[in-house]
Amino acid sequence: MPRTPIHTPRAPQAIGTYSQAVRAGDTVYLSGQIPLDPATGELVAGDMEAQVRRVFENLKAVAEASGADLSHIVKLTVYLTDLAHFALVNRVMAEYFTQPYPARAAVGVAALPKGAAVEMDGILAL
Repeated sequence: MPRTPIHTPRAPQAIGTYSQAVRAGDTVYLSGQIPLDPATGELVAGDMEAQVRRVFENLKAVAEASGADLSHIVKLTVYLTDLAHFALVNRVMAEYFTQPYPARAAVGVAALPKGAAVEMDGILAL
Protein backbone atom coordinates (compact mmCIF):
# COMPACT_ATOMS: atom_id res chain seq x y z
CA MET A 1 0.00 0.00 0.00
CA PRO A 2 1.44 3.39 -0.92
CA ARG A 3 2.21 5.79 1.88
CA THR A 4 1.90 9.54 1.45
CA PRO A 5 3.54 11.95 3.88
CA ILE A 6 1.44 14.90 5.07
CA HIS A 7 3.09 18.24 5.71
CA THR A 8 1.86 21.69 6.70
CA PRO A 9 3.65 24.85 7.83
CA ARG A 10 0.67 25.45 10.17
CA ALA A 11 2.08 22.82 12.56
CA PRO A 12 5.59 22.47 13.98
CA GLN A 13 8.16 20.99 11.67
CA ALA A 14 9.34 17.48 12.49
CA ILE A 15 12.27 17.55 14.93
CA GLY A 16 13.47 14.09 13.98
CA THR A 17 13.24 11.39 11.37
CA TYR A 18 9.45 11.33 10.99
CA SER A 19 6.60 12.95 9.07
CA GLN A 20 3.91 15.14 10.63
CA ALA A 21 1.50 12.46 9.40
CA VAL A 22 1.36 9.62 6.89
CA ARG A 23 -1.64 8.56 4.84
CA ALA A 24 -2.02 4.87 4.02
CA GLY A 25 -5.22 4.16 2.12
CA ASP A 26 -8.11 5.79 3.96
CA THR A 27 -6.18 6.07 7.23
CA VAL A 28 -3.96 8.92 8.38
CA TYR A 29 -1.52 8.41 11.24
CA LEU A 30 -0.79 11.68 13.05
CA SER A 31 2.63 11.90 14.69
CA GLY A 32 2.85 13.05 18.26
CA GLN A 33 2.43 16.78 18.74
CA ILE A 34 3.82 18.69 21.68
CA PRO A 35 2.91 22.32 22.43
CA LEU A 36 5.36 23.87 19.98
CA ASP A 37 4.50 27.15 18.32
CA PRO A 38 4.80 26.44 14.58
CA ALA A 39 6.19 29.93 13.94
CA THR A 40 9.04 29.73 16.45
CA GLY A 41 9.57 26.02 17.05
CA GLU A 42 9.57 26.76 20.79
CA LEU A 43 7.22 25.58 23.52
CA VAL A 44 4.30 27.97 23.94
CA ALA A 45 4.37 30.30 26.90
CA GLY A 46 1.62 30.04 29.45
CA ASP A 47 -0.07 27.57 31.70
CA MET A 48 -1.00 23.95 31.09
CA GLU A 49 -4.27 24.95 29.40
CA ALA A 50 -2.34 26.97 26.81
CA GLN A 51 -0.12 23.95 26.18
CA VAL A 52 -3.06 21.57 25.74
CA ARG A 53 -4.79 24.00 23.36
CA ARG A 54 -1.61 24.33 21.29
CA VAL A 55 -1.37 20.57 20.95
CA PHE A 56 -4.97 20.37 19.72
CA GLU A 57 -4.33 23.24 17.28
CA ASN A 58 -1.26 21.43 15.96
CA LEU A 59 -3.23 18.19 15.51
CA LYS A 60 -6.02 20.15 13.83
CA ALA A 61 -3.59 21.75 11.35
CA VAL A 62 -2.11 18.38 10.35
CA ALA A 63 -5.58 16.80 10.09
CA GLU A 64 -6.70 19.63 7.81
CA ALA A 65 -3.57 19.23 5.67
CA SER A 66 -4.66 15.63 5.11
CA GLY A 67 -8.08 16.79 3.87
CA ALA A 68 -9.89 15.96 7.11
CA ASP A 69 -10.58 17.57 10.47
CA LEU A 70 -10.53 16.55 14.11
CA SER A 71 -13.93 14.84 13.78
CA HIS A 72 -12.15 12.19 11.69
CA ILE A 73 -9.92 11.14 14.61
CA VAL A 74 -10.93 7.63 15.66
CA LYS A 75 -8.07 7.05 18.13
CA LEU A 76 -6.30 9.63 20.27
CA THR A 77 -3.46 8.98 22.69
CA VAL A 78 -2.59 11.57 25.34
CA TYR A 79 0.77 11.49 27.09
CA LEU A 80 1.08 13.53 30.31
CA THR A 81 4.04 14.01 32.60
CA ASP A 82 1.51 14.68 35.39
CA LEU A 83 -1.81 12.80 35.30
CA ALA A 84 -3.27 15.49 37.58
CA HIS A 85 -3.87 17.41 34.31
CA PHE A 86 -6.26 14.72 33.01
CA ALA A 87 -9.41 16.69 33.96
CA LEU A 88 -8.04 19.76 32.18
CA VAL A 89 -7.38 17.73 29.03
CA ASN A 90 -10.98 16.46 29.16
CA ARG A 91 -12.36 20.00 29.54
CA VAL A 92 -10.35 21.42 26.63
CA MET A 93 -10.95 18.34 24.49
CA ALA A 94 -14.71 18.91 24.81
CA GLU A 95 -14.21 22.21 22.95
CA TYR A 96 -12.52 20.48 20.00
CA PHE A 97 -14.59 17.27 19.70
CA THR A 98 -18.25 16.31 19.68
CA GLN A 99 -19.85 12.91 20.11
CA PRO A 100 -19.06 10.32 19.10
CA TYR A 101 -15.72 11.00 20.75
CA PRO A 102 -12.64 9.12 19.54
CA ALA A 103 -11.33 6.11 21.39
CA ARG A 104 -8.62 7.37 23.69
CA ALA A 105 -5.85 6.37 26.03
CA ALA A 106 -4.11 8.61 28.56
CA VAL A 107 -0.63 7.59 29.57
CA GLY A 108 1.52 8.97 32.35
CA VAL A 109 5.13 9.34 31.25
CA ALA A 110 8.35 10.41 32.94
CA ALA A 111 9.40 12.91 30.27
CA LEU A 112 8.55 14.22 26.80
CA PRO A 113 10.62 15.90 24.05
CA LYS A 114 11.84 19.44 24.74
CA GLY A 115 10.55 19.22 28.31
CA ALA A 116 6.89 19.37 27.23
CA ALA A 117 4.20 18.39 29.74
CA VAL A 118 1.78 16.98 27.15
CA GLU A 119 1.93 15.18 23.81
CA MET A 120 -0.83 13.66 21.68
CA ASP A 121 -0.99 11.51 18.58
CA GLY A 122 -3.93 10.12 16.68
CA ILE A 123 -5.37 8.07 13.87
CA LEU A 124 -7.80 9.55 11.32
CA ALA A 125 -10.30 7.55 9.29
CA LEU A 126 -11.14 9.31 6.02
